[in-house]
Order: sequence, then C-alpha cells, then structure tokens
Amino acid sequence: MEIFPGISMDPGVRFGKPCLTGTRVDVATVVGALAAGESFEAVQEAYHITREQVLAALRYAAHVAAHLPPAVEQAS
Repeated sequence: MEIFPGISMDPGVRFGKPCLTGTRVDVATVVGALAAGESFEAVQEAYHITREQVLAALRYAAHVAAHLPPAVEQAS
C-alpha cells in the first residue's frame, strides 16, 4: 500500500518497513547511505534506483521528522 508519494509499506517486504514503491529498498537504507556521505549517483548505482526515488525517500524522511513529537520534553 502506498503511504506517501513513491513510498509503500507491505508486511511481506522488508518486515513492513517503508520502501520505495516497486522495490525492496527501504527508506532508511537510502537516507542512511546519503547521511554517511555517499553521493546521489553512488546510491542510485548501488541500489539500482532513480534520482526521483532517492528524492522520494528524502521527502518521506522529512515528512516523518516534521510530524513526530519531540524526543525530549520541552522546558516550561
């Protein structure tokens, strides 16, 4: 089931983790590779995905980060 443009979740694929639609590549893998310093091109080649799919993973990660509650309590 597509949960965000270009991102799907299926309990039978990668234990239900958010993945790029039509692939078995999970969002965390793509974002983690970029965060580790890999270039867009290297990530595309390593996982056989398009630039648009890399961007979809980043958009989804940003969406999730923007909608999660703070990890620590705010001072009063």
